[in-house]
Amino acid sequence: MRMKRAFLIVLDSLGVGMLEDAYLYGDEGANTLLSIYNTGLLNIPNLRALGIGDITGVEYLKTGKRVASVGRLREMSAGKDTTTGHWEIAGILTHEPMPTFPEGFPKDMLQEFERRIGRQVLCGLPYSGTAVINEYGKEHIRTGMPIVYTSADSVFQIAAHEDVISRETLYEYCKSAREMLVGKWGVGRVIARPFIGKEGSFTRTDGRRDFSLRPPEDNLLTSLMSCGLDVISVGKIKDIFAGVGITEAIPTHSNSEGIATFLELLRRDFNGLCFINLVDFDMKYGHRQDAVGYALALNEFDACLSKALPVLREDDVLIITADHGCDPSDDSTDHTREHTPLIIYGKSILPADLGTGDSFANIGKTVCSLLGAKPNFTLGEDLTSKILK
Repeated sequence: MRMKRAFLIVLDSLGVGMLEDAYLYGDEGANTLLSIYNTGLLNIPNLRALGIGDITGVEYLKTGKRVASVGRLREMSAGKDTTTGHWEIAGILTHEPMPTFPEGFPKDMLQEFERRIGRQVLCGLPYSGTAVINEYGKEHIRTGMPIVYTSADSVFQIAAHEDVISRETLYEYCKSAREMLVGKWGVGRVIARPFIGKEGSFTRTDGRRDFSLRPPEDNLLTSLMSCGLDVISVGKIKDIFAGVGITEAIPTHSNSEGIATFLELLRRDFNGLCFINLVDFDMKYGHRQDAVGYALALNEFDACLSKALPVLREDDVLIITADHGCDPSDDSTDHTREHTPLIIYGKSILPADLGTGDSFANIGKTVCSLLGAKPNFTLGEDLTSKILK
């Protein structure tokens, strides 16, 4: 049966247990979902009814009879970041990890960026986003120099007070950085981080924007678009794919906005894919080592399923997954190299046990098949023969 609408939701960083090669990344023992469960606050009856507890390694959430096809996926690509994970979901294999700068950015990189924007910069080191503005914010306001920093991820982040450097100018700086950062400097994302407030009470605003590397043209999104199907981006999906293959983009600034948009789109008629990223799990809770906040956020998402599942149409499919892990209870604020969950639900979907798949791209291949589109990529396995009634 051909589906008309597919809703693909990425619970950003909800890993379900370390991959076999996690030791290569310093992530032995990582298990994001288990750490959240161990808070004792997890209340996700809808995900449990769908069958999340039937995924290998998630037996602690097992209930009774499941109603969805479930499994877990390995990441074939090198890395454990947002761009790599989403790209593989869409059928793109990343052979080499995107560069990171644990000792800070090279002097020649910073000098070239300064030359391009016509002003000096502050910092250039790995920092948490809140700590860096607290430490360098006063100097930034005094000098007008933007704050440049990185993290454990493959990112080049630029922070600026909105009263000192406007959002528009900050975005132009990010575009200059994106043009520069290729080859050995080709970070996955350049991120604008505007903030407001006074010293001692600086806060980041909702003006964040991500500027990603342009993905290869052969992927899930372009496959669907070339067949005349809709590809609706919700949240940072458009940024992750640099706009490639997107027919409509709906920006959001929180999980709550993303969830509300999802519920609105369920009532809208379209023909194709709605691709949603819920970023708070990673940005607000995983990186900040906040297992309690993570649990409450997952509870909020689960509650939305009470409204969503009953209104799915006969020719709809809902797919829930993640892009990597970010264990909030380990010794690092970095992403973690983990399996990701795969939950596929719809009125025409069997409650199959999908075991462990060899690539996140199984999702991309399956979405193409369900929507009747020919994939222009080879990575991944089409699961339709296992999941359709």
